[in-house]
Amino acid sequence: MAKVLLIEDEKKLLASLKKGLEQDGYVVTGAATGEDGYYAATTQDFDAVVLDLMLPGRDGLQVLRDLRWHGFSQPVLILTARDSVEDRVAGLDGGADDYLVKPFAFAELLARLRALLRRDTGGRELLLRVGDLEMDLIARRVVRDGEEIDLSHREFELLAYFLRHVDAVVTRDMLARDVRQEPMGVLTNVIDVYVGLLRKKVERPGLRPLIHTVRGVGYVVRDSP
Repeated sequence: MAKVLLIEDEKKLLASLKKGLEQDGYVVTGAATGEDGYYAATTQDFDAVVLDLMLPGRDGLQVLRDLRWHGFSQPVLILTARDSVEDRVAGLDGGADDYLVKPFAFAELLARLRALLRRDTGGRELLLRVGDLEMDLIARRVVRDGEEIDLSHREFELLAYFLRHVDAVVTRDMLARDVRQEPMGVLTNVIDVYVGLLRKKVERPGLRPLIHTVRGVGYVVRDSP
């Protein structure tokens, strides 16, 4: 039986959808806030997520982005009353696999969910590599030259960003915006500190350097001098 995480703050709708999905054979876990939903998705195994956008606290779009950065690869179906083209684009660009506008027919929700679960989600990168370094986004495990590297949460996210942009110059503003999620032009010193800490763990004596500084711009990760 497929396990579905349902994140919806309207209690009656949450209860109704949960009951309907369970009657259709799904194992359903409900969450009424973005924080609860994010915690459930990152601590339990699910085959799909049904996600409302308008949530208290951390909104659905932020939950979606955070899950994708965390390496969550399962399909996500957005349920929302927001029906503008801009909202649809933002949801899909944020990592959603499908988008269903309220009000909707429950039969359509079931059909869309079945379609998502039939898809091969193996296309999402779950293993990132450069040279002799490998990062497992699901197990949150980093190994270089056969030796496991213990990284903090922030260091892990920073390295994942670098590995998604191998051979491309990554500016400090990009790191502040996409990893730290802060306005551009701030925290550049903090970014340099985190990169320095990451380098100390990733770069080992006798191994080829991977993180290179581009003076006045930022950094580039490549398996070459």
